[in-house]
Amino acid sequence: MDKKIQITAGFLGMTAIIFGAFGAHALKTILSTSELNTFEIAVKYQMYHALFLLFLGINDKMDLKMKKSIFLLISIGILLFSGSIYLLATMNITTINFKVIGIVTPIGGLLLILGWGLFAIQFIRNKS
Repeated sequence: MDKKIQITAGFLGMTAIIFGAFGAHALKTILSTSELNTFEIAVKYQMYHALFLLFLGINDKMDLKMKKSIFLLISIGILLFSGSIYLLATMNITTINFKVIGIVTPIGGLLLILGWGLFAIQFIRNKS
């Protein structure tokens, strides 16, 4: 499980850097300042959670079941949260209206919050 978490963390971190560079260079002249700022928020949250997953993957003081739950919440959460923000921020340069997927952004955010909450609960329960 730890290897899967670490690989996912590496992939999310790598793609966050790629998306960040893409936003800073290729999209800089195409998107409005507001759209670019929105895009950058998605990149930041993706990177924060890649680092979180990396820490989770190297942590040996956690129950495996809890670790799996946190991994799923964070992975799905970042896909929904950052993924929907990427699409919404770049909507004006595509011919696709992504406004209908806007509802998944807060759902993704809620999953991220729940993942962090489970993480905190695990350490509260751990007496050592």
